[in-house]
Amino acid sequence: MISLDNPRDSAERVVADLLKVPPLADELGRVFAAHGHELHLVGGSVRDALLGRLAADGKQPTDLDFTTDARPERVLEITRGWAEATWEAGIAFGTVGLARRGTRLEVTTYRAESYDPGSRNPTVSYGDTLEGDLVRRDFTVNAMAVSVPDHRFVDLFGGMADLARGVLRTPGPPAASLDDDPLRILRAIRFEAALGLTPTDELVAAMTERADRLRIVAPERIRDELRKLIVAADPVRGLRRLVDVGAADVVLPELPALRMEIDEHHQHKDVYAHTLTVLRQAIELEDDGPDEILRWAALLHDIGKPRTRRHAPGGGVSFHHHEVIGRDMTRRRLSALRFPKDVVDAVSKLVFLHLRFHGYGTGGWTDSAVRRYVHDAGDQLSRLHRLVRSDCTTRNRRKAAALARSYDSLEERIAALAAQEELAAIRPELSGDDIMEILGLRPSRLVGEARAHMLEYRFDVGLVGREAAVAELLRWARERGLPIPGESGEGDASASGAGPRADAGAAAG
Repeated sequence: MISLDNPRDSAERVVADLLKVPPLADELGRVFAAHGHELHLVGGSVRDALLGRLAADGKQPTDLDFTTDARPERVLEITRGWAEATWEAGIAFGTVGLARRGTRLEVTTYRAESYDPGSRNPTVSYGDTLEGDLVRRDFTVNAMAVSVPDHRFVDLFGGMADLARGVLRTPGPPAASLDDDPLRILRAIRFEAALGLTPTDELVAAMTERADRLRIVAPERIRDELRKLIVAADPVRGLRRLVDVGAADVVLPELPALRMEIDEHHQHKDVYAHTLTVLRQAIELEDDGPDEILRWAALLHDIGKPRTRRHAPGGGVSFHHHEVIGRDMTRRRLSALRFPKDVVDAVSKLVFLHLRFHGYGTGGWTDSAVRRYVHDAGDQLSRLHRLVRSDCTTRNRRKAAALARSYDSLEERIAALAAQEELAAIRPELSGDDIMEILGLRPSRLVGEARAHMLEYRFDVGLVGREAAVAELLRWARERGLPIPGESGEGDASASGAGPRADAGAAAG
C-alpha cells in the first residue's frame, strides 16, 4: 500500500512499478509519439501499480488499458503492422483492441460521453484533453494516468491520497457520476469488496438514492459485476453494502428477502446473517483460490426459506422443501442474469442437495443411499462436501462437533465404496445396447425404463457382475409381462412392443 508520508516518493514509486509492465507499453507509446499523438496508461493499470499489485505474482500483466487523443480510425491506421491482431467490437464506443506478444491492449479515445437517463448505453462523444477524459471516469482511484513512454504521472483528483486512506470517491459530484452510468453503484460495491475502499458518505447517499436506476442497466453488465464481486477478497462486505443501499432489491432481491422478521413467539435463526456466515466459512474451505460456484451456492442455498416458512403452534418454525424451491429460484435468478448454463446447473444442483446430508446423522443410511448421494452430486461432490460443512453455523460446540463427525463418517464411507465400485461414474452394468439385445427391443421409451430400473438396482446392491445383472433384467421384464426372446410367447413380441421387428412407436406406447 502507498504512504502519504512522502508523496514524492510515492509518485516516483508508481513510475518504478509501471516500469515492471511489459516494455510493450513504452513500445506502443513510441509508436503513437512518432505519429504525433499522446498515449497514457489509465485505470486499473495505474491503480494496481500504486497498490504494488502489478507484479505481485511475479508475472507480467496480460491486459493493459490506454487513452489517447487519436480517434479510433487513426489508432487502427498507426498500429497497422505493429499489432498482431485487432478487435473493433468496441469501436462504436471509441475503443480499439490490440494484441501483441500475448498481451491484450485496449486503446480508447478521450471521451466526453453522457448517458440518457432512460437508456442502457452511453452516447459517445470524443474529448480533446486527458483532463476532460479523466474527470468523467468513475472513481478518483481510476482517474490517474501515466504517459508512455516518458512516464509523466497525472493525478488531478487525489486518487493516490484516496488509495492511501482507503477511500472511494468520484472525481466530480457522485450524483452526476451515477446518473451518467448507474452500473457504477455496483462497481463501487465491488471495489469496496476487492480493495477494501470505503465509499464516502456522499457517495453512499447517492448510491442509495439511485439504486432503482439499476433497472435500466443490461442484465449482462450487472452479471459481470456480480461475478467479480462474489470472487473478491471480501464479498461479504460488498454484499452487505449491496443490501444496505437497496441495490440488491433490484439485482438480487432474494438476498434482502432473507432478512425475515423474528418475533418473540417464533424464534428462529436470522437467515440473512446465517447465509453470510456460511459464505465466509465456505471461503475458508477453498484450497485453490476463489471458487465462484461454491460461493454462489453458499450465498443462495437458503433463498427458498422465505417462501416455505410456516409457523407451528408453540413457536416452532419450519421450512419444508426449501431446497426444492431454492433450486428453482436459483435457476430463475441466474438465468435472468444471463449466467452461463454450466454455472446455473452447478449452483442449482448444490442448492438442491445441500440439505440431504442431514438425514445421515440420524443413522440408517444404507450403501444404496450413499451411492445415490454420490451419483446425484456428480462432478459437484467436492463442492457439496464444502457447502454442507459450511452450513453448520451453530454456536453449540457439542452439536457442531457431532455434525462434523457425521460428515467425516459419510466421507469415509464414500471413499470406501469408491475404492470398490468407481462411485464417481455409477452406471448400470448393462448398457442400453445390452438391454435391447437381451430383450429384443428397438430404441424406445421401454429401453429407457429398463435402463432406469437397472440403475436403481445398481444403487441398491452395488456391482453384481453381468450374469446377475442379466437375471435381474429378465426378472423385471417378466414382471411387466414382456416376452423374452427364446421363451414361449416370442411370436407375440411385435404386439407388445418387444422383439427385433417391433416398431419403435409401439414399443414406446
